[in-house]
Amino acid sequence: MNALVFENIGHIAHTSVADPQILHPADAIVKVAVSAVCGSDLHVYHGRETGLDAGTVMGHEFAGQVVETGSNVRRIKAGDWVVSPFTTNCGQCYYCRIGLTCRCTQGQLYGWVQNGHGLHGAQAQYVRVPLADSTLLTFDAAMPPEAALLVGDVRATGYYCAVQAGILPDGVYAVVGCGPVGLMAVIAAFELGAQQVFAIDTIEQRLQLAQQFGATPVNATLQNPTAVLHEATQGRGADAVLEAVGSANAMQLAYELLRPGGTISSVGVHTTETFAFSPIEAYDKNVTFKIGRAPARHFMPQLLNAYFTSPYNITDIITHRFSLQQGAEAYRIFDAKEDGCIKAVLLP
Repeated sequence: MNALVFENIGHIAHTSVADPQILHPADAIVKVAVSAVCGSDLHVYHGRETGLDAGTVMGHEFAGQVVETGSNVRRIKAGDWVVSPFTTNCGQCYYCRIGLTCRCTQGQLYGWVQNGHGLHGAQAQYVRVPLADSTLLTFDAAMPPEAALLVGDVRATGYYCAVQAGILPDGVYAVVGCGPVGLMAVIAAFELGAQQVFAIDTIEQRLQLAQQFGATPVNATLQNPTAVLHEATQGRGADAVLEAVGSANAMQLAYELLRPGGTISSVGVHTTETFAFSPIEAYDKNVTFKIGRAPARHFMPQLLNAYFTSPYNITDIITHRFSLQQGAEAYRIFDAKEDGCIKAVLLP
């Protein structure tokens, strides 16, 4: 089959690799209808995360159709349209039972093979799905596969970010970073009852979309975000800041925007070894700090259902579509945010 594989830092190649096979009775094979390039893929692309084997098939976002199942798979069958979270989930361990599916004791992240062990990704024509019955969700044929794909990662991550922020109707909230996850966090904040959300970024196309979703846009190259939030809150700051970038600068800004006693909800994938603010600063501001990988599988059933009733068209964030053969160019354009690129999907 054709796939995009990691060669080395800065190099993603379109090549032919072996078709995935059923390796365990709980596996399924999915024919990929749509996959995507994610901001966290760029950590590997730039070498901020290391250890990935050369030749690993990239990608952890996909929707498609089941073509084969192992002998123990009961709920999922060939022909089903399915979407997956970005990690596999057993559905039975302690963490799955409490809703922290991202820390499943048997879970694997798609697109991560290290020292010969791991799970190949979904930027390919086919993908193997371990623990298929508890990982995959079927979706209504009336739902576009692109919309389902978003629910498996950025939609669920943005929603988790808003949940962790403790949204209340009378609060004032700031979203730092209006990439795909940040834009989904804007939507989720309003869905959870927020009335006032400020969206902070430096890219006008992102801010225009955030405004379309109902947020007040703040261009950090033209305005001082802290001053804007202080003016809106009689000098206090935001009740919670939703950080969706994963950089030291974004975390520092989140701290500065936050009022004393407020909450920072961080879902950006961080690769630095230290925090942007010190324990002393956190103590002096009575900060509540929540951070970590989103338990996407836990939130996906309700978010798939919400697609048909939500006033928001989540696929508006998809600005670019590429074939697998154009994969290297897709990475380059998405990384450079060229041509107003917000979210890039791949169509095998």
